[in-house]
Amino acid sequence: MDRVVLRGLKARGHHGVFPREREEGQTFIVDLVLGLDTRPAAADDDLAKTVHYGIVAEEVVAVVEGEPVNLIETLAERIAQVCLKHDGVQQVEVCVHKPDAPITVPFDDVTVTITRSRV
Repeated sequence: MDRVVLRGLKARGHHGVFPREREEGQTFIVDLVLGLDTRPAAADDDLAKTVHYGIVAEEVVAVVEGEPVNLIETLAERIAQVCLKHDGVQQVEVCVHKPDAPITVPFDDVTVTITRSRV
């Protein structure tokens, strides 16, 4: 399976279990690995035969900016489902970063990574 990768999509969301997270919001970063067969698109040099990653990026940002959820696991699942709605996408790996998570010790990042497929 071929891969189309988007790294570092940034959006402000209001996800989290604490009131401050819901009120103030924070930046979330999303990495995507879309699994699909790119041969038909390459053979015909035709965007319609692959995934339009610009549209996927806009849809993912809309999910992050949209309805708040408690868990980044839930956010990752919603993002995966949006990606799988695109005809050519057979599999998706979603990594949601929460670099400003409310943790009381020094840290670089918190992530949740999921893989979902049509099968």
